[in-house]
Amino acid sequence: MPTPALPPQGAPDRSRRWRRVRRAAALPLAALVLSGCTVPGFGASAGDTSSSKSVYHLWQGFSIGAVIVGGITTALMVYAVVRYRRRGDAIPEQHQYHLPLEVIYTVIPILIVFGLFGATLVVENQETSNPATDVIINVNAFQWGWQFTYPDSNALVYGQTTQDPIMEMPVNTNVHINLTSTDVIHGFYVHDFNFSRYALPGVVNQFTFRAENTGTFFGQCTQLCGLYHSLMFFNVVALPPNQFRAWLSSQQKLAQSASTVSTSNSTTKAAA
Repeated sequence: MPTPALPPQGAPDRSRRWRRVRRAAALPLAALVLSGCTVPGFGASAGDTSSSKSVYHLWQGFSIGAVIVGGITTALMVYAVVRYRRRGDAIPEQHQYHLPLEVIYTVIPILIVFGLFGATLVVENQETSNPATDVIINVNAFQWGWQFTYPDSNALVYGQTTQDPIMEMPVNTNVHINLTSTDVIHGFYVHDFNFSRYALPGVVNQFTFRAENTGTFFGQCTQLCGLYHSLMFFNVVALPPNQFRAWLSSQQKLAQSASTVSTSNSTTKAAA
């Protein structure tokens, strides 16, 4: 009867070693897959305004920097583990006070922090700046709806709960928003603009939008404000400037007509 071949010496050790390598590789791969990150957005979208694109590019820079720093750190840790792993009971040769290396790993992180701070400061200044513009919209939030007033034309758009009022604005134009609240704290949020700001009673929050694409963009209240908070929606419609001016002119005529009818009714009642 033939004698069964024996496995080569050292095979169990190699098998155990490969199992450990596979497990070690599976952990970071599983974390990467489960994180749901996408490239090149790293989980964020560019949005449809100039300010949202600036924030998006800042986020990209932060994410790429984090990947580079994390990769270098991980590589150094793996190198130290493999290169200086225990090979016996003897204490390995000790190294310390390597001045050039200590200067490098102290100065480089400081420079990275300064760079991130400077980039953030530039983008934040763009986000909070209010450049001069002729288009002004007063936005008032209330339980549970929105009111959009265009002071230059006396145009008014009003809607509550399921009425989904529409805020019209011109594309590729700076639009100044004055945001207030009548009663409680509300949240003014436009998903495709990557923008959210509190609407506070007694406080006027000012900011500027510059939509870069025409279209209809969904908005909602993001601050729990009472019973019908979940129905407090609105839409932002970005139009070409000529269409926006035509719409504004039509709204102005409607406002003038309503004012004339109101004045006529008041005169009739007074005469009676």
